[in-house]
Amino acid sequence: MPEYSSVPPPEAATTSGSLAQRLRGLLMFVDLPIKKKFLLFAGSTLLWFCLMTFVTVVSMSALHYRYHQVAEQIVPYRQVIETVLIRLQYIDQHLSLGNGDGMAAHTVIRRQLEAIRMSINELSLRQKRPPAEGTIVERILQNMAEADPEGVRYLQEILAQLETIDRSLEHHPRMTGKSRHTATADGSYAAAQGAIADTIALSKRHLEQISAKYTTIDQYIYKNIRNSIHTTLGLLLFASLLLALFTHWIIVAFYKPIKTITNQIESLSTGDIDLAKKVTIPSRDEIGTLSRKFNSLMESVYSMTIYKKVIEEDSSLEEVYRRLGEVFSNDLGLREYCIYEVNTPQKEMKAAYPPLVGDIRLHCQEDILSDCTLCRAVKTGHNISSFEFSGICRFFLPEEGVGHVCIPMMLGGNTGGVVQFRFPATGQSAPLSAEDTTRLFKAETYINQSLSVIEAKRLMQTLQESALVDPLTGLYNRRFLQEHTKQIIAGVLRRNKQIGLLVCDLDYFKQVNDTHGHDTGDQMLRETANILKSSVREADLVIRFGGEEFLVVLLDSEPGMAMQVAEKIRVRVEQFKLRVGDTILQKSISIGVSEFPGDSDGFWQAIKFADVALYRAKETGRNRVVRFTPEMWQHGDF
Repeated sequence: MPEYSSVPPPEAATTSGSLAQRLRGLLMFVDLPIKKKFLLFAGSTLLWFCLMTFVTVVSMSALHYRYHQVAEQIVPYRQVIETVLIRLQYIDQHLSLGNGDGMAAHTVIRRQLEAIRMSINELSLRQKRPPAEGTIVERILQNMAEADPEGVRYLQEILAQLETIDRSLEHHPRMTGKSRHTATADGSYAAAQGAIADTIALSKRHLEQISAKYTTIDQYIYKNIRNSIHTTLGLLLFASLLLALFTHWIIVAFYKPIKTITNQIESLSTGDIDLAKKVTIPSRDEIGTLSRKFNSLMESVYSMTIYKKVIEEDSSLEEVYRRLGEVFSNDLGLREYCIYEVNTPQKEMKAAYPPLVGDIRLHCQEDILSDCTLCRAVKTGHNISSFEFSGICRFFLPEEGVGHVCIPMMLGGNTGGVVQFRFPATGQSAPLSAEDTTRLFKAETYINQSLSVIEAKRLMQTLQESALVDPLTGLYNRRFLQEHTKQIIAGVLRRNKQIGLLVCDLDYFKQVNDTHGHDTGDQMLRETANILKSSVREADLVIRFGGEEFLVVLLDSEPGMAMQVAEKIRVRVEQFKLRVGDTILQKSISIGVSEFPGDSDGFWQAIKFADVALYRAKETGRNRVVRFTPEMWQHGDF
């Protein structure tokens, strides 16, 4: 039987884990936006303050209610009862001792009874008095404490008993001065004493009830105070724990991410960039968004840093342009672009990358190549966008549904190049899409990162060219030939072609310097160099070998072609006339010709053979072209 595992599938585990993490994040404020974090924190704090206030108000209100009961009911009733008992006991003792005879005794007893009534009336008036000024809560509590049915009933019974006592004493003979020993007197006396005894018993019983009630309220107050203290302390402790916990969560939600981001920024400032130290913040609030944006920025900075290091190590400026183009097309998805290189001294520009071969065509009028000032980006040094103003550049070839943005590359304060991007356009004056705007911004950032390297490469290229170029004639020098010999030979041998070598020397050139001066000699050399360059193909090389001697390297030449070119040069030099003041100066040239590898397997040996042929031309009368033959070399191996 197949075995089934009880372990949930990875998807289920991931789902349950993500739900648990989300719930935990919600409870710990992780997934809440910052505003809601503080609102929840403030709300929870306010809730606990309100709860503690409510508990305090309720407990104090209960205490106030009980205090009002004691102050307005128990204490006044007790005082009245004690007064009633004292006066009744006095009357009872007065009657029992026989001190009640006569009008004087009657008056004393009457005063005691009136005093009792006055105490009861004062208590009744106090109970009926409206609540004193105070808060609504105080008035409600006072109204609640006023109702005391037992006390009212007691007062009513006391008053009734007082009436009985009063009536009994009213008919007592001793109170009127009549006979002392009548049956009526004895009955009145007994009735009065009985009513007094009942009233005393009633007062004592009610006093016991009041005392019991007072004891109950006293215990309640004590218990309420104790419970209030415990409840308040408990709420305070619980609220403090929650406040500490919430504060910890908020600190974790803010401090740790910000500290991590700060450390990464410090690593950026020191150049110690490590993508393994990404800010991993799973929260979905603004801090989490900031961390993700920061990681993206880190990747961009890292990519640009690596990119800059790579292009700094590239061997040529063409390689830098190619690398920049690959970033546009592969990393940024910008496949419609062209990088132009500007030659400011000559006011020319050319398409540096991609080269204009195959199906790749120029999207601007070709006039800008010969006159770069026609290019608006070159002229202004500002970004030129047809999305901001339709038809802004007159030399951009219009195309339906296509717009352009040209970004100048500022090198040393001048426009050293232009990068042209082409984007789909939905209509005239339609803005660039948000996605393309982001890509364009990143592309411009890469361009700016490349400027210092491009400027350094161009300067290095200029320095190298100045070291390989003769400053007087603008021709390559002997050092150039020495550094590029291997490439020249390898290409020719790979194509199974040959090289025609022409060693040229002006006849009697020293007389020009001696007779007309070195300035005229320099002018003659420059004019001779121009004749040589114009007499050969663009792919051929013209080199100033030294003094008045030149070397022409005809690449991929056919047999006999070198002699034809040499004769063409000789005739053109002979026909050239240089005006020096009132004098017309004409010179001739002698040329020795050899071929590689036809005459020799060694390139420099072939040049030597051409030089030998040159000397043969000099010896045989000058102003002629002499082809090298083996008989001219009598020195064995080179």
